[in-house]
Amino acid sequence: MNKDGQDGGPVRGVGARPKRADARRNAQTLLDAAAAVFVRAGVEAPVRDIAAEAGVGTATIYRHFPTRSDLIIAVYRHQVDACAEAGPVLLAEDASPYSALRRWIDRFVDFLVTKHGLAAVLQPDNSGFDTLHAYFLDRLVPVCADLLSAASASGEIRSDVGAYELMRAVGNLCVGAGSDPRYDARRLVALLVDGLRRPR
Repeated sequence: MNKDGQDGGPVRGVGARPKRADARRNAQTLLDAAAAVFVRAGVEAPVRDIAAEAGVGTATIYRHFPTRSDLIIAVYRHQVDACAEAGPVLLAEDASPYSALRRWIDRFVDFLVTKHGLAAVLQPDNSGFDTLHAYFLDRLVPVCADLLSAASASGEIRSDVGAYELMRAVGNLCVGAGSDPRYDARRLVALLVDGLRRPR
């Protein structure tokens, strides 16, 4: 190789790609750790707790997410993405589209009831609320619609319920789940989804 490295282009390309992949994996690890800590302790949990969960130093957290708000928003988007990506996987691996729908709704409920403190950050007076809400809808409504369509086409559920309508209903049933230990949102949502079944 000469001093300009002209014949080393492919080698540099191969070497650069893993670094980018490593950076993505590191960010995913941090987001997974932050989500786990937020579930246990809320979004005001110390950064050192998130760093310990991820097995890194606090400086690494701040390098990726300079402010707590940056981290909270990234966790929210990360969890939305995980919920969206689960839909096609469940539909592909489950023998019954209705069963896939139920399992996906369970994940959606988990997302709604375990995002401790995220709701307070994502109120309509927050400058990023509209963007995040649009992201939520853009990612999740089509996934829910595909699951409903598959379950309807298989004859398992009625065909007159839309994805947005169902997600709003599920969301309303999840309100207050974190503040009242006597309230079982998952049970009520299960009853709602059972109500979609066609009479046999």
